[in-house]
Amino acid sequence: MQNKLFLSLLLALILPLAHAGEAVPTVDDVVLEKRVMAVSGELRCLVCQNQTIADSHAELAVDLRNQVREKLRQGMSEQEIKDYMVARYGDFVLYRPLMKRGTWLLWFGPFLLLVLAFGVLIVKLRQRRKAIQQAPVLSADEHARAESLLSGTDKVARP
Repeated sequence: MQNKLFLSLLLALILPLAHAGEAVPTVDDVVLEKRVMAVSGELRCLVCQNQTIADSHAELAVDLRNQVREKLRQGMSEQEIKDYMVARYGDFVLYRPLMKRGTWLLWFGPFLLLVLAFGVLIVKLRQRRKAIQQAPVLSADEHARAESLLSGTDKVARP
């Protein structure tokens, strides 16, 4: 009991001494790091494929960010770095690929798939409508028999 009281008193005395300070930047050059993140935000992570290398924690993304940082330190412009990455990894490395002959499928593929799906839907609906129209029509006796079976008034002889 005395230990708990002593620990509580000690904690109450030490607690006011603990305070949060302003976070110290972990990088030497904040401006360079902003440029690295800007360029990295336009390059696709080749492992994740749905994230930029700025957002990804994959080892390849970290390596690519380090390459971007080093190239910026060497004096390359953002466009030169993107051109270098495209030359090395292809247009797929750009998070927003340029519109050119080789990337038409990336740009228009989803719309083509949507049009194709809509066309298939229309064909299937027409086939269904035709099948319904060609369904056999019941005679009056068959209709009455079906109603009696459904209502339970007709006793079906079972073998």
